[in-house]
Amino acid sequence: MTTNRRRFLAASAASFTAAVTATAAQSTLGNDAAATPKNTICVFTKPFNSLSFEELAEKIAAIGYDGIEAPIRRGGHIEPEQCADELPKLVEALAKYGLKITVMTSDINDPGDPSTERVLRTAATLGIRRYRMKYVHYDPDLTIDDQIANWHDQFVDLAALNHDFGITGLYQNHAGNKYMGAAIWDLDRVLAGIAPTDIGMAYDIRHATVEGGTSWPTTFRMIRDHIDTVYVKDFVWEGAKMANVPLGQGRVNPAFFKMLADSDFTGPISLHEEYLDHRKPELVPQHLAAIEQDLATLREMMK
Repeated sequence: MTTNRRRFLAASAASFTAAVTATAAQSTLGNDAAATPKNTICVFTKPFNSLSFEELAEKIAAIGYDGIEAPIRRGGHIEPEQCADELPKLVEALAKYGLKITVMTSDINDPGDPSTERVLRTAATLGIRRYRMKYVHYDPDLTIDDQIANWHDQFVDLAALNHDFGITGLYQNHAGNKYMGAAIWDLDRVLAGIAPTDIGMAYDIRHATVEGGTSWPTTFRMIRDHIDTVYVKDFVWEGAKMANVPLGQGRVNPAFFKMLADSDFTGPISLHEEYLDHRKPELVPQHLAAIEQDLATLREMMK
């Protein structure tokens, strides 16, 4: 481990400890404390690539979301190579309707990739404070411990870059045996010593339920201090396969939201609607109706 990496980890760990201590202190204030801030609720806009930025902003604002999770990646609203020119236009269109990019979905996970710094610099300049990282996959020919150690070093370097730009990277847990983070304990090891303000977790309750069954509350408690943003969607089992369904109609336990509130979580919540085909522009009206209904369901669950 390099001297610079040791110094960054020491500073990051100190920052992490201070943040956790402050949160714990705030939670002891009880009724004398100020009211808990309302969670920002955004929506992942993957199904709306066919809309102009203006149309997108107008329709999402009309439904009542606070912001969007915008795919700024290959095949998304904006290709990474066009980020410097196009991202300001999207931010401007959203601002006209009182919206922001709450999370920028990206192809970023390698601090050494030349495009990483360009995209992060553009996003940070525009006031974007969070981006979702690209997944990393297990190699069956390498040991688990070696891969976790390598990813930890990679994430430490990326966290240092994020820190310089004042932006938080988010790593999402995603179900499946190839994904680091599916089991959650492995992500906890990778993020060890890294401040959640530099790299935090996008905790996906749908994927956590798929992988954890009835034990997901245990891994939630384990990873809680790393959670910056929560992802919400639902699913059912159809035999041995999973099928995405509208929120509230599947296996995701509504009790999660009480557990979340009891943990003093005040970060953003991003709603993902994935039960309609996002590749078909003709389904845009159905997608809009779906995310409106899912938002109403989410608000009921959060009461």
